[in-house]
Amino acid sequence: MIGQTEVAARPLEVALYLVATPIGNLGDITLRALETLAGADVLACEDTRVTRVLLDRYGIRQRPTPYHEHNANEAGPRLIEALEAGRSVALVSDAGTPLVSDPGYRLVEHALERGIRVVPIPGPSAVLAALTASGLPSDAFMFAGFLPVKDGQRRTRLSELTAVPATLIFFESPRRLADTLVAMADVYGERPAAIGRELTKTFEEMRTGTLATLAAHYAEAPTPKGEIVICVGPPIPQAAEAGDVDRLLLSLAAEMPASKAAAEAARMTGGQKPALYRRLLELKEGGGG
Repeated sequence: MIGQTEVAARPLEVALYLVATPIGNLGDITLRALETLAGADVLACEDTRVTRVLLDRYGIRQRPTPYHEHNANEAGPRLIEALEAGRSVALVSDAGTPLVSDPGYRLVEHALERGIRVVPIPGPSAVLAALTASGLPSDAFMFAGFLPVKDGQRRTRLSELTAVPATLIFFESPRRLADTLVAMADVYGERPAAIGRELTKTFEEMRTGTLATLAAHYAEAPTPKGEIVICVGPPIPQAAEAGDVDRLLLSLAAEMPASKAAAEAARMTGGQKPALYRRLLELKEGGGG
């Protein structure tokens, strides 16, 4: 039911449907997701109480069945049996896109092994919501999930990701946020970062700054509430020698316009495009010397 309008759900083809659900604001559900939830023969979810809130909001008369990390060994085979018997199965997590730091990987793997069609029903994602609002580069990013709880293991994992040339995205517990930011500042230095909290909800917050300034803030602030997403900018390029920069500028300028060459050199060296553009003009006027 949407508003006061009751919409009949169409029968679904036999498949395992991975349905993304809102990460906070229930209005973020898609029409296709609602149709899938209502039309599936079996609706599997992490917590039936959480999913029931969503179903009641839209008047969907489904009886969800639990599927989570603690019962996956028993519930998973039953879902596969339902699929092989010609029934459609929809899988949801408590919030966001299934399989992203949620159970379900094995279920999808087993379905594919048996030739069962798997259909993604895209929608809300805390990862993408935080990334797009962070102000950090989004041309390449890596979702790294939750970090280890113990400090030594956490720092080891962070070190393993040091050279990844992309924005790093993590989920974190509010009570561990301050300690994690300290570890990140120690391992990654002055990289820019952003903290997303309670995304899409009433008290949504995006806080940006360097890892050091964010660590200092959360060391003094009360423990935050709600779900946390941490975005960390990619490695900061090391300053290049002047002669190396000149050679790079001239090499790029041989293949592209001066403005584009300066922009590309800025991306590669971490320098400022206006200064690099002026330097390139100087090199050209001076015959490359």
